[in-house]
Order: sequence, then structure tokens, then C-alpha cells
Amino acid sequence: MPHPALAGPPLGLAHRGFTPPRPGRPRHAWENTVAAFTAARATGLRHLELDVHATRDGVCAVVHDPDLRRVAGVAARVADLDWSDVRRIRVGGEHPVPRLEEVLDAVPDAVLSVDCKTSATVAPLVATLRSRPRADRERVLVASFDGRRSATVARAVPGVARSAGTVGVLVARLAAALPGPALRRVLAGCAARGADAFQVPERHGRLRVVTPRFVALAHDIGVQVHVWVVDEAHDMRRLLDLGVDGLVSDRADLLARVLQERRTP
Repeated sequence: MPHPALAGPPLGLAHRGFTPPRPGRPRHAWENTVAAFTAARATGLRHLELDVHATRDGVCAVVHDPDLRRVAGVAARVADLDWSDVRRIRVGGEHPVPRLEEVLDAVPDAVLSVDCKTSATVAPLVATLRSRPRADRERVLVASFDGRRSATVARAVPGVARSAGTVGVLVARLAAALPGPALRRVLAGCAARGADAFQVPERHGRLRVVTPRFVALAHDIGVQVHVWVVDEAHDMRRLLDLGVDGLVSDRADLLARVLQERRTP
């Protein structure tokens, strides 16, 4: 049985929320803000992807980059600022950078895929999640390219789900190419130990990560496959036909429509 946060695939995950399209407004103008997550939830998607960095005083700020230059024109690094400084900054000149707690409160029926961006963010993330009711923890999946981070958080916070890191994904992908189903299962099972999902790009350079054998092997060991970032309807349909369990997209509106098509008899 999948973790409660991942029940009912295929899942649509809104990448950093959703900025409703408007002429002259960049696609990511609202990214990782409460406005973006509320807008994504309004499309019908229940799963939201976001990123966290720790401020100097240990607050989990929801922001992707280590600094705020791209989203707010502020060159300072999040890790060098106190929360009292960060809270005054506006993403795209409009919306404040939220704390993780604010997002949990703003979308209480949503599942959050939380990407822990640095090792320094692990302890604040653990503290934040431990402070929440178990029902909130059970709607969180912790992710990181460094699988040690997500594993540490999952061990420290009962109830959360987690995705495998880059090394675990690579080992599982290589295992999928080997002969012999027993050997494939053993290697992939070791690579994914304790993980609930592989969150992967369809390709990494010249390597095609998402193949029929990779998806089948992941399912064989009880792990979901979520593919990022998929913004074209034909790619969404193709990957869903391949059997992936979730898609991460900047186009929450389009992804919601594609998923609805598949649910409609």
C-alpha cells in the first residue's frame, strides 16, 4: 500500500505552485508563495511541490534558490538573513516569501512534496515538522538530491514519506538494465530502502531515466515514479500511458485537465 500522501495515483504535482497565465507576467512570477499554492490548489491538483532553505535563525523559508536575486531582485543569501529580514521581501514585487508552516496552514487539504535544499536545512525542517500534528506530517513527502537529507528527516519525523536521492535513483536505473529479475529487485530494493518514490527527470543528459523497465522495477519494489518537469500535454499523456505514478509540472491548469480526461469515462 502506498504512503497516505501518495494514495490514488496518477498524481499531479504543481511545481512551486502555479502562476495563472497573464500577458506580460513571467510563468514563475509567484513561485513558492502562498498565492501560487492557493492558485494551484484551485485548479484541482492536490499535490504541491516546493523548496525550503533555512534562514540564519533557523526558519524554513519556502524558496528555491540559495539567494533571492532571481525571484525578488535581492542578492542576499537566505542563510545569511534572519526571518525578520526575509519576511519583508516580495517575490516578483507582489507576494511575501512564506514559512513552511504558512503553506501547511494555507492549503490544509494539500499534500506537500518538500525539497530540502541544503544540509543546514535538515534540522530546522525536522523541528518544523515535529511541531505539527501527525495529520500534517502524513501529508508531507520529503525530497532532496542528497538522499541522506531526506532519509535523516524521515527517520526523525514519524509519518512523513520520502523520495530517494540521486544515487539511489541511479543505482535503480542501472539495475533496471541488468539481466535477471531477482538481481534487479535486490539492487533496486537496496537503492530505494525506505523510500516511497523516485522523483526523476525523464532524461539526464544522454541517459533516458524513465524507461518501461525502470517503471516496472520501481513498482515491483513498491516505489512510485514521479517525473519532472512536464509541461506539454502530449508528454503528460505519453508518460501516463507508460505507467508513471505522478507528474510534476509548471502548468498546473493543463495537468489538471489531462488528469481529468483520464478519469472521465
